[in-house]
Amino acid sequence: MSAEIINGKRIAEQIKQELKSELAFLMDKGIIPGLATILVGDNPASETYVQMKQKMCHELGIITKSYKLPSDTKESELLQLINRLKLDDEIHGILVQLPLPKEIDERKIINSIPEDKDVDGFHPLNWGKMLKGEDAFVPCTPAGIQELLIRSGFSPDGKHVVILGRSQIVGLPLANLLVKKATGSNATVTICHSSTKNISSFTRQADILIAAIGRANFVTADMVTEKTVVIDVGVNRIEAPETSKGYKIVGDVDFDQVSKIVRAITPVPGGVGPMTIIMLMKNTITSAKKKLCS
Repeated sequence: MSAEIINGKRIAEQIKQELKSELAFLMDKGIIPGLATILVGDNPASETYVQMKQKMCHELGIITKSYKLPSDTKESELLQLINRLKLDDEIHGILVQLPLPKEIDERKIINSIPEDKDVDGFHPLNWGKMLKGEDAFVPCTPAGIQELLIRSGFSPDGKHVVILGRSQIVGLPLANLLVKKATGSNATVTICHSSTKNISSFTRQADILIAAIGRANFVTADMVTEKTVVIDVGVNRIEAPETSKGYKIVGDVDFDQVSKIVRAITPVPGGVGPMTIIMLMKNTITSAKKKLCS
């Protein structure tokens, strides 16, 4: 048996085409959505993520303002930049690429981004609204995973979803999103984490298994069944002397072995990653639409 491959690139492209009509509507009204990206330091992975986000903005026609700051940037300097962007009418979304240098308080930075420009969905006001089921910006990776499942024919409705990982970026908001009483949600959700005993006893019960634990090839063939739909959120760099770069990118799932057993699986890359980026674009466009209505 070979698993169905859930193609995140293809589904992201579908959403991209849908967003183009929304952009055309806004542009007819004289509004061009704008996204500001802020990168502090020289983290190669962060630089790549920001470049991919900027590339998608250019493809859609979204205005981008990019700020690359040195690693010794002071917290006060970063806050001053965010304060300037708050007042910039061309900018509808502000994205500060995480992680930040340890000298900078990430929570303070996230809280300084105004709720209506928080297109990453990390501000506590957006979190609170999301938890209450009110209109809010939802973190991009959880929103992308939900869209990926629905559009690939594996709706979470009535399913048992097991999430590996409890981060505030993926695990916790995703659990809240999928447990809601709403179409495309209505799941029974179990969260496993570093203190969970005998994780395999939970993962083998899953109709949908979402791996966001940050450990390369953590999910092995003995942890899944033939009914499992696997969503791999992991992006891990491991040594690969046989390659020209000397490394390769793998997920949290042992794809080669697990894909021989399960019902469906996302690849890494090409699965969740493109969905995260396109949902950021969607949030930015939504922010611009809200300005039109205000």
